[in-house]
Amino acid sequence: MELKRAGSRPIQKGPAEWFTGEVTIEPLGNPPEPSRVGCASVSFQPGARSAWHTHPLGQTLIVTSGSGGPGATERNASRFLPAT
Repeated sequence: MELKRAGSRPIQKGPAEWFTGEVTIEPLGNPPEPSRVGCASVSFQPGARSAWHTHPLGQTLIVTSGSGGPGATERNASRFLPAT
């Protein structure tokens, strides 16, 4: 088991190749190989967006505040909101 304290992980600016606008990334966990799972807390300031991309093995998003939605080319697109 690996325990980490809140705020102990380096927060970095989202790279321009991945995002437009102000985005910060806080890595939460990247287990060693052979795992392919990674976890990060990504914060978007108003108007910020991610570049269009796909995740061949899937992606899980946990919305903790604000709202958003997939790009226009995503089929069956719907907006998402934080859980209540």
